[in-house]
Order: sequence, then C-alpha cells, then structure tokens
Amino acid sequence: MTIKSLCYLCAIALLCLTLNPATAQPHRILTVNDFQGTPRPNGRGVIAYTNCTIDFKYQASRRGSGEYIIHANVRLFMNNYKSWIDRSRISNAQQLAEILKHEQGHYTIAYLEQQEVLRAIERTRFTANYNAEAMAIFNRIDARYKQLNHDYDEDTEHMVNRQQQHSWDIYFTKRLQYMPQENASL
Repeated sequence: MTIKSLCYLCAIALLCLTLNPATAQPHRILTVNDFQGTPRPNGRGVIAYTNCTIDFKYQASRRGSGEYIIHANVRLFMNNYKSWIDRSRISNAQQLAEILKHEQGHYTIAYLEQQEVLRAIERTRFTANYNAEAMAIFNRIDARYKQLNHDYDEDTEHMVNRQQQHSWDIYFTKRLQYMPQENASL
C-alpha cells in the first residue's frame, strides 16, 4: 500500500431553494456494501475511495426589521456507486477492517461538517443579503473540513501509520460523543 493508497472526495451541491427545514441525520457506520463503485485501474496504489456529497438547500423567511431566518436542509450522502474498495488487493479480514476504519474517518469528517453547517445556520441572524451570508458560512466551514480531511490522510499516511490512525480514531469518537445537539426539526 502506497502513501497515496486512499483518497476522499467531498463534492458540494449548488444552493437550491426548498421549504424543508434542517435536520440532523444520524451518524452511521460504513460497511463493505457501501462501496459499490468500480475500482480505478492503475490508480497509483489507491486501494479504496470514499465519495460523499453535502447538499445544502434553504429558504429564507423575513422575521421583521430586516432580519431573516434560514430554513435549511443540509444532507450528507454517501455516494455508494462512486465509492469503491479494490477487494482484489485485500488479503485478509483484518486488512479489510483497517481499510473500512480509515474510510469511516473520511465519512465522519463529512458528517461533522454537515452538523456544523446545520448549527451555524441555526444560530445566525441573517440580513437581506442572506444568500451571500449563507454561502460564506458554508464555504468557511467547508474549507476547514477539507483541510481536516487532508490532515487526516497526511497524519495517518493513508492509514499506514497505525499509531496516528489510532489517535484519529479517538479524536473522532470524542467529537461524536461531545457533539452539540441539533435543535432543528425535520
């Protein structure tokens, strides 16, 4: 397995209008069945790939005196047919478990981003410039989590550094355990 053995893509959908308010979807554990895509041939040693999309849609309502509230729908999708594991390069169940654990980290990063966007939108008072304000919030949070995702792969050397992988696993567990509750409804 090379340093470039695993990678992650978190694609962001365009802003769209919707009437549905925000919800917090539950965090879930990935399984091998979540990886239905076709492995890339000659992928520079890449053995697995996780693809998630965060879809950010909203509608604004005026609250009076120039203040607006955003009703947001921020959904996280695990794109099963774009995510893949090259099963032909996996020699045993322990290796598969380690790969899934590392890929779980990428999914968890996307989940944490989704949850932070929901919380930021909920606590923000918007002006008539709510489109730019909402997009600025999303872009700021997205940039931070893209960097976190990059740091995760660099620190763990794409899961090869087991000590760093263990440290990140603990970090994810703590972040999920102490995550503030989302108050938005479905």
